[in-house]
Amino acid sequence: MPSNDLRRRRLWLAALHHLAIADGDFSTPEVALLEEELRRELPGIDWDDLHLPGAEALAHRFVPGSPLAEEFLRTAVVVALADGCISPIERELLQHWSAVLQVGQEALADLHPQRLGCDTESEPGLLNGLRRWLDEIDPTDPAVARFLVRLIPAQCPFERDVTLFGRKVVHIPPMCKINPLYEQLVALRFRCLCRLAEMEESPGS
Repeated sequence: MPSNDLRRRRLWLAALHHLAIADGDFSTPEVALLEEELRRELPGIDWDDLHLPGAEALAHRFVPGSPLAEEFLRTAVVVALADGCISPIERELLQHWSAVLQVGQEALADLHPQRLGCDTESEPGLLNGLRRWLDEIDPTDPAVARFLVRLIPAQCPFERDVTLFGRKVVHIPPMCKINPLYEQLVALRFRCLCRLAEMEESPGS
């Protein structure tokens, strides 16, 4: 019989998987990342075994109002932010989880698609509450820390032009220009690296 920790880890991965594909933009890097995480943490589990967690399962495994529930929700927000844009369906799913787990409601109130580079420029100061909320993430689970280190780019990806038959089709700006919360993600990646180093040095880790 799987342990409670294993069941919780399975639920966590299932939730992140469904969040990543929620807007229909499931990129090849995202596929590879989630498949790698699945093989590492849940060997022998197939994608088909990972279903979208219901409210009852989330509440049972993450305990509404608990630090664990908040860590889960913050990690989910980071996954949604990784591509620099929150889609309406991602926002709806995150706010549903926030309501179920009774955490993060105030921070997620700022999570509007048009304020994160999807449609228009973000308004200065509007996301400060969300920035502070993300700055407080300090994963205690090494699997969560490893996942975030792999998910968040080590440096701002270069801007580039996409050309076809010698003509520019589209210009892709650097991630730090698209995502007004990019600095929070980079700082989080550094904290995760430090946490993993501490865990490796600690006896019995």
